[in-house]
Amino acid sequence: MKAIAVIPARFASVRLPGKPLLRETGKFLIQHVYEQARSATTISRVVVATDDARILDAVKSFGGEAVMTRADHPSGTDRVAEVAAGMDADIVVNVQGDEPELEPGSIDTLVGLMAANADAPIGTLACPFAIGADPVDSNAVKVVVDQRGRALYFSRSLIPFPRDAGGRVETPTNWLLHLGIYAYRREFLMKLASLKQTPLEKAEKLEQLRVLEHGYPLVVGVVQRAAIGIDTPEDYAAFVARHAARR
Repeated sequence: MKAIAVIPARFASVRLPGKPLLRETGKFLIQHVYEQARSATTISRVVVATDDARILDAVKSFGGEAVMTRADHPSGTDRVAEVAAGMDADIVVNVQGDEPELEPGSIDTLVGLMAANADAPIGTLACPFAIGADPVDSNAVKVVVDQRGRALYFSRSLIPFPRDAGGRVETPTNWLLHLGIYAYRREFLMKLASLKQTPLEKAEKLEQLRVLEHGYPLVVGVVQRAAIGIDTPEDYAAFVARHAARR
């Protein structure tokens, strides 16, 4: 089974324009992500999918592979699908371009999950909420799974709801935080964009609900922790500090 990783990367960002090209660590942010993906033992090829020549040039400058895509894609998934359409692969992993500390082992876990669940066209990861985190936060997407590890539902609301505790969260680690990394069987990725949007997807603004509403199984692997995404200048400054401390 051949698995590749595709990293969608745009220059535009509301809170942090030009994010992939930030370079205070001595490496582009996108380079950190690329190198983490390359370190996954199950991945045979890593490609950055971008609509900006500056990002394309940056990736090529450190010896990475990048391709230009259309600029009008409504989502990163569509950008990944455009690239994957011309590639030889069984599994396509969509790696977020703003998670420079993504653990390669998490990618390997996800690819292994797809190998072990041949009937699942798509897989993703989750982790327990950290102690002190707030599962009630609507920006933190929760997932509940069945006993086989298949997703039952994703929501911005608190699921499951702790009725006996009156909705209070006493132990955050009892809830699963959905992580924004996906693995697709290539054939399903080509089909995904053609599936009509669904009511639950529109209500929650969660694309993965389209998969469930159309009746496809979505397998979920649980890892120990989430990679820290870079969304704001403060996030990036904190990453630079962590990187310096490790060095």
